[in-house]
Amino acid sequence: MDREQVLEWTRAERLGIAGFLEELAPDDWKRDSLCTGWTVHDVAAHLTLSTRTTLIDLLKGAVRARFDWERMEYDKARERAARYTPAELVAQLRETAGSPRRAPLSAPLDPLTDFLVHGQDIARPLGRPRPMPGPQTVAALGHVVASPFYGAKKRLRGVRLVATDADWSTGPGPREARGPAGDLLLVVTGRAAGLAGVTGAGATVLGERLA
Repeated sequence: MDREQVLEWTRAERLGIAGFLEELAPDDWKRDSLCTGWTVHDVAAHLTLSTRTTLIDLLKGAVRARFDWERMEYDKARERAARYTPAELVAQLRETAGSPRRAPLSAPLDPLTDFLVHGQDIARPLGRPRPMPGPQTVAALGHVVASPFYGAKKRLRGVRLVATDADWSTGPGPREARGPAGDLLLVVTGRAAGLAGVTGAGATVLGERLA
């Protein structure tokens, strides 16, 4: 995957999310996202961190959270949400939209994946459509399935995924789960909300695993 292309895609997603957030009402920022225990404000704060987290920040956060990765990310997001207003977070997203910096240990496709998925974490509970661009979503899908970080291999054991809106599939089966690439991306990153657009025997298996 061409890194300049990935960086341009990421820049576009960051600016798109900034514009989306800018249109939200104050009460929308207090609403729950698809991430359990995270508000829209928390998720927005988390998205500003990918270009601002240093190795020292990561190590300190890991120690404070007793090396619980999810707890560390939650604590960092909550701290930043308490520190910055919605308008300030939107400005930060715009400020570093084109930055090539990314969090330590992350791959070039991780920031793009983060924004694609978290964009849905925010938009879907609010009932607001946010289309997911095809090539970017397919690239993120392939990355998540191949990466050990997201836990997708265990989640997809025995299931074949087939995108209905793109030339993409993965897994030997025997059970098949079919759906739009955007919904599949949510599923492979552990979000049961993505199953709303997925059909097939594999969808049933995935529903049980994501319950």
